[in-house]
Amino acid sequence: MQPVHIVMVEDDEGHARLIERNIRRAGVNNPIEPFRDGTSALAYLLGPDGSGQVHAGRPLLILLDLNLPDMTGVDILQAVKSNPHLRRSPVVILTTTDDQREIQRCYDLGCNVYITKPVNYEGFANAIRQLGLFFSVMQVPETA
Repeated sequence: MQPVHIVMVEDDEGHARLIERNIRRAGVNNPIEPFRDGTSALAYLLGPDGSGQVHAGRPLLILLDLNLPDMTGVDILQAVKSNPHLRRSPVVILTTTDDQREIQRCYDLGCNVYITKPVNYEGFANAIRQLGLFFSVMQVPETA
């Protein structure tokens, strides 16, 4: 079975480093592909032909910030969940937005987990550590 590739879409470099450090600290050594904006993340996810076929049968886990410089994470979530090759990939929203309507919208669109980034470092680090433990036991379903 192929290792799960973690795709991290996070424009804040400090948050990205914190997320990666805590994933590693939890014993998760899977490859992480970092992206600072939605355009490059979607280009990677959808591949050169825009079909998503490039990732068919490849287990991906997407960590997604909602507040990106060029588009919203909701746009990326919609693109992933409406793509036949990507829609089974788990999407974890990691964001500062705790608006209930936004959270519900993300779940309605198919996100698997929604984590609100606490403003304080320790709370955020703790949430990421828990996420790392989640990754260590998670099995991504094979795409048909």
